[in-house]
Amino acid sequence: MNKLFYGDNLTIMKKMSSESVALIYLDPPFNSNRSYNLLYKNTTGLPIPEQTEAFCDTWEMDFEKSELASDIPHIMQEYGINADTVHFWHYMVEALKMTDTKLLAYLVYMTVRIIEMYRLLTKSGSLYLHCDPTASHYLKVIMDGIFGHKNFKNEIVWHYSGWNKKLKDKFESRHDVILYYAKGDNSTQFNGYSIPWENETEYIKTRKQKVLVDENGDKYVMSDAGNGKRIKRYIKDALKYGSPIDDVWNIDKINNSSKERLGYPTQKPIALLERIIQASSKEGDVVFDPFCGCGTTVEASIRNNRQWVGCDIAIHSIRLIQDTRIKKYALVEGKDYTIEGIPQSTEQAQYLFEQDPFQFQHWSIEKTGGFCSNRKTGDSGIDGRIYFEAGNKLCSMVLSVKGGNIKPTDIRDLRGVLERESDVEMAGFISLHEPTKAMIQEADAAGYYEYQGVKYPRIQLLTITQIFEGKTWYCPSVVKAQRKEGGQTYLNI
Repeated sequence: MNKLFYGDNLTIMKKMSSESVALIYLDPPFNSNRSYNLLYKNTTGLPIPEQTEAFCDTWEMDFEKSELASDIPHIMQEYGINADTVHFWHYMVEALKMTDTKLLAYLVYMTVRIIEMYRLLTKSGSLYLHCDPTASHYLKVIMDGIFGHKNFKNEIVWHYSGWNKKLKDKFESRHDVILYYAKGDNSTQFNGYSIPWENETEYIKTRKQKVLVDENGDKYVMSDAGNGKRIKRYIKDALKYGSPIDDVWNIDKINNSSKERLGYPTQKPIALLERIIQASSKEGDVVFDPFCGCGTTVEASIRNNRQWVGCDIAIHSIRLIQDTRIKKYALVEGKDYTIEGIPQSTEQAQYLFEQDPFQFQHWSIEKTGGFCSNRKTGDSGIDGRIYFEAGNKLCSMVLSVKGGNIKPTDIRDLRGVLERESDVEMAGFISLHEPTKAMIQEADAAGYYEYQGVKYPRIQLLTITQIFEGKTWYCPSVVKAQRKEGGQTYLNI
């Protein structure tokens, strides 16, 4: 059952069986393009400008999301969500259209996915949603509608330490919120969680109560049981069962000196995920993380003998998990786990294009070390870019992807981009099919870009077959990697 999926989690979840997952943890993105920028830079070595909006979590209320916002009431009705929630959705959409369209786009994206997650959970299953404070209260309203108010269990506050700074206009933020919901009413899998006492001295010091001794020599304290009653609490029992935790969790964040650190800015500590997994699942259960990022949930599941399913839209994340998390435990691909969604041949790439053209575009750009556009519709015909430094200037090579029919006008469009944009020095064209003679001639006519005495074709063409053969773009970044040991390299994907 252990699987890593590369692709859009909505597409993937729709293919998963109902009631097949015991526990879901998700830490969805919210305006976190910086996180993806740094992941890209750390895993490829390619320079990325801070201002680049790289990933699809930069939210815009485009035509696709507008259509989806209109469809969500029908989806809710189809999944048996009550009519009051459907009415509320209408009002919220109308209100946010006038006040915050970026937030509305995010909520549309999340709502349709949360509905699918509810379907995937077993009747005794649970979901832990890690929230950004700018959207957590909206997400809670949506969760209440989908899961039911009575199935809300906890608002968990993850408190962590940090540098003390002089307060300017607000208190320092030192916590995240995790919303914990159950799918069922009374059958929820919940094991509780206790932190063991180190020794008797620690317990007595923490409790700050007078220690008494009974006739058998056993130590105890007297505790308030309510209604004016007091009962004996034996220290040996406290040491045996530990101290049950409440809804405020004090767990250190991943910092620069942490041994866990993988260079992923939104990385969560193993201890946080282990607590969730141990509290709300049992050995052999399936744990699902639809935004698995650098794979903390995957590793926590492995360590606690759970089956796991992880999904991410970034191929860099999938490889990072495989090369760090999974490799650490000597798991064998094909035997202990599988990776799905990453084409391994031209035929599989063709299938990916037929199933999900946008994911095909995303994969082919990342496959060649590129950086994807943040919109499914592209950016004025630009589907991605490669950035490189030429002297003191940051330049780019724009990328265009075509999975269907190709023609000479596609190359002329790229020539137009080269003429319009001052920071674009080169262009690359990726296609499933072989370019025609006329397309090759059109590319040749664009001439060369020269840097440090090396000439680079301004427009370069690559087919998917050539990419599988190991061919890639000829640009200054590649030459720099060849000239400087330990310099920039492309991820082996």
